[in-house]
Amino acid sequence: MTRQIISTNDAPQAIGTYSQAVRVGPTVYISGQIPLDPSNGQMVSSDIEIEIRRVFDNLSAIAKAAGGSLKHAVRVTVYLTDLANFAKVNEVMAQYFPQPWPARAAIGVAQLPRSARVEIDCILHLD
Repeated sequence: MTRQIISTNDAPQAIGTYSQAVRVGPTVYISGQIPLDPSNGQMVSSDIEIEIRRVFDNLSAIAKAAGGSLKHAVRVTVYLTDLANFAKVNEVMAQYFPQPWPARAAIGVAQLPRSARVEIDCILHLD
């Protein structure tokens, strides 16, 4: 199968040796997103809800560039430096994803790139 690289200016550009997303057949693998503002490459506010929203906005922009949306998500992985913020992730996620919700894992980590408090990646299946 052919790999198609997905890229959009509506989400932060990759800051390493990876692509924003890769599509193989009907499956799109979106790289982990942190709360970077795509307009200036800077981290957003110190409010965790704003940070989580920025991450989901970034994921949504990449999903759109791939020809889909977050409703096509089948798997989401959430990385948090403080699992006390998990309830806020649930609250915000419910506003971005329709039911039935995708499979999900939440992982507590010691550190994330650029000292982010949240990083999320996802896998889409496009019909």
